[in-house]
Amino acid sequence: MKAIVYHGIGDIRLDDVPEPKIEEPTDAIVRLTASAICGTDLHFIRGTFSDMQEGTILGHEGVGIVEAVGDDVRNLNIGDRVVIPSTIACGTCSYCRAGYFSQCDVANPNGKQAGTSFYGGPKPTGPFHGLQAEKARIPFANVGLVKLPDAISDDQAIAMSDIFPTAYFGAVEAEISDGDTVAVYGCGPVGLFAVASAKLLGAGRVFAIDGKEDRLAKARELGAETINFERENPVETLQRLTGGIGADRAIDAVGVDAQHAHHGAAAQEEQSQAQEQESRDNAPQANPSGDLWQPGDGPSQALQWAVEGLAKAGTLSIIGVYPPDFRAFPIGMAMNRNLTMRMGNCPHRKYIPKLIELTLAGKIDPAKLLTQSQKMPDALSAFEAFDRRENGWIKVELLPQAGS
Repeated sequence: MKAIVYHGIGDIRLDDVPEPKIEEPTDAIVRLTASAICGTDLHFIRGTFSDMQEGTILGHEGVGIVEAVGDDVRNLNIGDRVVIPSTIACGTCSYCRAGYFSQCDVANPNGKQAGTSFYGGPKPTGPFHGLQAEKARIPFANVGLVKLPDAISDDQAIAMSDIFPTAYFGAVEAEISDGDTVAVYGCGPVGLFAVASAKLLGAGRVFAIDGKEDRLAKARELGAETINFERENPVETLQRLTGGIGADRAIDAVGVDAQHAHHGAAAQEEQSQAQEQESRDNAPQANPSGDLWQPGDGPSQALQWAVEGLAKAGTLSIIGVYPPDFRAFPIGMAMNRNLTMRMGNCPHRKYIPKLIELTLAGKIDPAKLLTQSQKMPDALSAFEAFDRRENGWIKVELLPQAGS
């Protein structure tokens, strides 16, 4: 079968790989009808996260049809349409029973302290082969697969595998309540769903901060008030538009990618050109450690802005991805302003059923944030366009099956 395979920093390929098989009685095999490219995949390709293993199939978002089940998978039938939660959980340990599926004590073979397991990630997460493939083995399938109603399309469901539940989790962690003013930093797919989720939870005003006009335009469609950090100081603008108070809640939906944010269109163009040149010259030579962030660097620009732009006693939710050794944070300012901080990896399995119900009820249509669909043979060029943040390339669906 065909799959997108990691071979090294800056080196991914569309390879022929063996089809997965049932290995444990709690496994299932799913034929993928939709997958997707995520910004997290780019972290692995760039080397922001270390210990990616050569030969790992990438991808952690998937929708498909059950083709085989192990003897202990007793809630699924062959032929069921399912969405695959990105994080892997056993469903029986104390963390899973408390709803912290992303902190499962059992799923990660590296031990209880190893942290979150998910598809297509580095060695510390398992590793488990990912979902940018024609088929995938799903561990703990009785928990790790959620049946889809016929009324939910693949285009809607693929967002429920990761980006929508992650954003909704971020809005919940931000403690958003009726009438709150919310600032969302980053208008990529997760940030846009964070805008939508804040609205679903009753936010009175939502500000969306980004430097790309196509993303800000999408945010405006969702009802956000937009701030382009390439044209104005986002903290000063946010303070001015909120009567000098700031936002009640803030969501960092960017993560480590905001480490080297610049002001001004010229600086952005210079940065873009430098990144393209670095990619051509081979990233490891340009940065031997392979990391975008180095110990000793300052805090992420998004984190800095989020803390500065919050009202006193406000809440900061962090759902953007940071490597485990990232240590920089404006703790002094946060402490002295009585800020609450909540963060973490999304327990996808907890939120997916609710998001299905919200979609069925017509409260939201997740497919509206899908901007491209690409067949598997075009996946590598799609990765390149997504990495360059070409205009309009916000969320890319992959179609693994020939003839899709």
